[in-house]
Amino acid sequence: MEPDFLNAFPKVVEVNQLLQEEDIVPGEKRKYINPSSRTDPKLEALQTFLMDWINTTLKHEHIVVKSLEQDLYDGLVLHHLLEKLGSLTLGVEKIALTEKKQQLKLAVILKTVSQCLQLEESELKWSVNAIFKRDLLSTLHLLVAIAEHFQPELAIPPNVDVGVINIECTSTGLKTENTVEYITKNRESAENSSKADIFDELLKRAPEKLDAVKQVLLKFVNKHVGKLGLNVNDLDSQFADGVILLLLIGQLQGFFLNLGDFFLNPSSASEKVHNVNLAVDLLMDGGLLDTPINPEDVVNHDMNATLLVLYCLFSKYKTKGT
Repeated sequence: MEPDFLNAFPKVVEVNQLLQEEDIVPGEKRKYINPSSRTDPKLEALQTFLMDWINTTLKHEHIVVKSLEQDLYDGLVLHHLLEKLGSLTLGVEKIALTEKKQQLKLAVILKTVSQCLQLEESELKWSVNAIFKRDLLSTLHLLVAIAEHFQPELAIPPNVDVGVINIECTSTGLKTENTVEYITKNRESAENSSKADIFDELLKRAPEKLDAVKQVLLKFVNKHVGKLGLNVNDLDSQFADGVILLLLIGQLQGFFLNLGDFFLNPSSASEKVHNVNLAVDLLMDGGLLDTPINPEDVVNHDMNATLLVLYCLFSKYKTKGT
C-alpha cells in the first residue's frame, strides 16, 4: 500500500527525495530544479551546449567535462575557464585536494566572477555552497552568466526555463512553492527559431540523449491519444501520415476535426502531405510553431521535423491533465 499512498502526494515525495541526503535548518531557503523538468529537451540541449563550449574552449588544456554537476564543483574547470576567457590570473592553486581548500578556491573564483560581471551579492543566482554541493540550477546560472559576459556572440540556446521547487524551513515545518525560472534569455519567437535550434543542437551534439528525449515525448503522446484507444510505439514512423498527429492536436486543443477535412486512411503520399500540412497550419495558427516546417519532411520520416512538431505540443501542454 505504501507506493499508492506516496503517489497520492507527489509534492511530498519530491521534497523528501531532494532533502533525503541534506539537513535544512530553520529559516533557511533553498530551491531545486523540479525532477519532472530534468528530462525537458530544452534543458538537455542547454547542458550539452555548455559542455561542448567548455570542452572546446579548454581543448588545449586536455580538459573534458562530461557532467556540469560533477565536474565543476571543485573550481578546477572554472579556474581554467576564467583564465582562458578573461586572461585572468587567479591567486589560488590550480589543484586543491581537500574539501576546505576546494571551497576556499571556489570562493576566490566566484568573487572574481562577481567583480568581472559587476554584480552585487543580491543579484547572484549562485553561491559557493550551492556550486560545491553540485546544484545544477546554480551551476547553469553561473555558466550562462560567464558565457554571456566573455563571449556575448555565443549562440546560447534561448528561452530555457525550468520548474523550480522552493523550500523554506519554518517554525511549523517545511513550506514549499512551485515556480518557473528562466536560465537563458526569453526572446520573441519572431526573432529566432528557438525550438528548431534546440533540436538541431541536440541531434548534432548529443545523439546519445535522443532516446531519452523520445521516451519523454512518447509518454506524453500516449497519455493523450490513449484516450482514443490508440497507442504509439514508434515516433519516427507513426506520425508520417499525419493522422495521429491531427488527432493528438484535437485532443490537446479540445476540438473535433471534421472527417471531411483530412484523410483518416491516407493511401498516397499526397494525402499524407495534406494531413501533415493541416497539422502544421493548426500549430502555426495557434502560435505553437515558430518555424516553418516542410510537411514532406515528416511524411519522409525526417526525425528532426517530427520531434520538433511533437515538442511544440509538449512544451505547451506538458502539464495538461496532471
